[in-house]
Amino acid sequence: MTDASPSPSVPVVPPNALEGDRTQPDPNQQVRFRNEGGKLLLLLPPEGEGDGRNTAFHWTEVWQQLKQRLDAGERFWQPETTVHLIARDRLLDGRQLQTIADALTEAKLQLKRVYTSRRQTAVAAATAGYSVEQQATLSHLNQPTQEAAQTMAEPLYLETTLRSGADIHHNGTVIILGDVNAGSAVVADGDILVWGRLRGVAHAGARGNTRCLIMAMQMQPTQLRIADFVARPPETPPAQYHPEVAYVTPERTIRIARAVDFHRGGKE
Repeated sequence: MTDASPSPSVPVVPPNALEGDRTQPDPNQQVRFRNEGGKLLLLLPPEGEGDGRNTAFHWTEVWQQLKQRLDAGERFWQPETTVHLIARDRLLDGRQLQTIADALTEAKLQLKRVYTSRRQTAVAAATAGYSVEQQATLSHLNQPTQEAAQTMAEPLYLETTLRSGADIHHNGTVIILGDVNAGSAVVADGDILVWGRLRGVAHAGARGNTRCLIMAMQMQPTQLRIADFVARPPETPPAQYHPEVAYVTPERTIRIARAVDFHRGGKE
């Protein structure tokens, strides 16, 4: 009798294993960098509950993926390139935003602007001094959804001073408890209320609503815009400042009135 040599073990493959192996991870569920329209985007996975195939990513997973992307040598960018953070519906506080900014700085990148659909994230980003664009929904930098174009968001309340170079975009009313410095800008689909000095650019009714107002405790704007109408401050500043309101008159021009003399119905 001849002893048969033992045959090499052959792994048993379940019938659906090969089909499963072909399943690729959803790129929308990954932290990733992307060049789009000459901008370097950092896209975070959404914070939603998932659709049965994808689970929600917690902050620790997001942070680990970001470090892996940066450590993996994805250096297709030039040093000191500015980064636009696409946070989607992810809730980020000031500490987490600073952590992201510090990691980018180590990779010789600079966080410049934050796109978010979460009001808390917008407030944290603006307070930290970053430019902010808040939309009701956010899918793509250059392709806002139809819902985002039609929905008026709740007011965005910021307790901060906008530094030069920062700007805020919001599809609702913006209320700022602080100053809007020269070189900064506020663009709102609704009204703009500044409980402080307005020295930068303010654009209310950005989607064409001429009924929107711009109010400030001290009006010293670089430029005022309401819908498609534009106004600049007078060459000679007033001897004394009062709280004022800018609005579009029936003659289709922007006029500035003292707040005590203004009421929305009759506009003086």
